[in-house]
Amino acid sequence: MQNESLARDYLIRCEKRLKALKVLLDEQAYPDVVREAQEVVELALKGLLRFSGVDVPRVHDVSGVLNAEVKRLPKDLSAKDLQRMCAISKALRKDRELAFYGSEDLTPGEFYNQEDAQVALKDATWVVQSVRKWV
Repeated sequence: MQNESLARDYLIRCEKRLKALKVLLDEQAYPDVVREAQEVVELALKGLLRFSGVDVPRVHDVSGVLNAEVKRLPKDLSAKDLQRMCAISKALRKDRELAFYGSEDLTPGEFYNQEDAQVALKDATWVVQSVRKWV
């Protein structure tokens, strides 16, 4: 279902969340940057799917849907950019719960570092800027 207004709302919210990520990075809350970056990427890519008239699944990594529905996505979305979007989505999805909750043998504040957070922020920013071209 295509809902351009909702897709645009997603992007506006993503842009505001990117500002929050910078604050978290400045506060050295590295696992929180990683977790929130995943949510930004998820929301941005779901906005792209909505804008393209694709039903948005209730999953955190939509890379499989992007690949399956490539013909419905904007024609000028390059294969290289789509591949990068999917790779970022998959990578951040893997860290979603770990960055937030940790595990018995992993404390998020000890595991995630500044470089992890900077990469997550850079990737989320790239995805939002890329999706903004169409939404």
